[in-house]
Amino acid sequence: MAISSSLLATYQHISTASIATALFKRGLRNQFIQNVHPLNSKKMVGEAFTLRYIPAREDLNPIQVFQDAKHPQRLAIEQCPKNGVLVIDSRKDARAASAGSILITRLMKRGAAGVVTDGGFRDSEAVAALDFPSFHQKPSAPTNLTLHQATDINVPIGCGDVAVFPGDLVVGDGDGVIIIPIHLVEEIAKECRAMEKYEAFVLEKVHKGESIIGLYPLTDAAIKQQYEAWLEKR
Repeated sequence: MAISSSLLATYQHISTASIATALFKRGLRNQFIQNVHPLNSKKMVGEAFTLRYIPAREDLNPIQVFQDAKHPQRLAIEQCPKNGVLVIDSRKDARAASAGSILITRLMKRGAAGVVTDGGFRDSEAVAALDFPSFHQKPSAPTNLTLHQATDINVPIGCGDVAVFPGDLVVGDGDGVIIIPIHLVEEIAKECRAMEKYEAFVLEKVHKGESIIGLYPLTDAAIKQQYEAWLEKR
């Protein structure tokens, strides 16, 4: 893993909303995976390990292909590294499942940090009950072979209209999943921590009935002094 454990731990306390704003400031407006939702409330942070599906061709995807020990879907489950997030390119097609509870349970037991697909999971209630961050478009019962042919592992993919490169940082929370290019991970973390400290101060003020003018964004010099004093107390 290229990202330090301490930095991964920092992102456990950073929201996808803050990350999206920090990326927007750098001109990156399309890093939030579209139409993907959490199955449970588990926070997800880890480096991307990818699996790519293409449309299934019927003569190449009978049920017997799962007997092949080198089937790419199975290999992805067994090769996703500890603390990695398996990101699956299902072409935004949830008419057939990307995976089910057995494979996702195996991923969890191997120490992965989570899983996300722009398709759907079967056994979705069982997946949701796992102590494991999981994100998908919607439940889907049909086996993946119905529509998806697993082809490539750990290559650049598209997931929910976002380019995902192996090693990118994947962060998921109640709002959804966002992708941070690896070269921006440290500076985004630093900016977001500062941003969220100030927003905690703002919320205190708003709960007290104060106006957001001059406060959010910070343009009032007097409020800036109040914030600096607030920081010193903490």
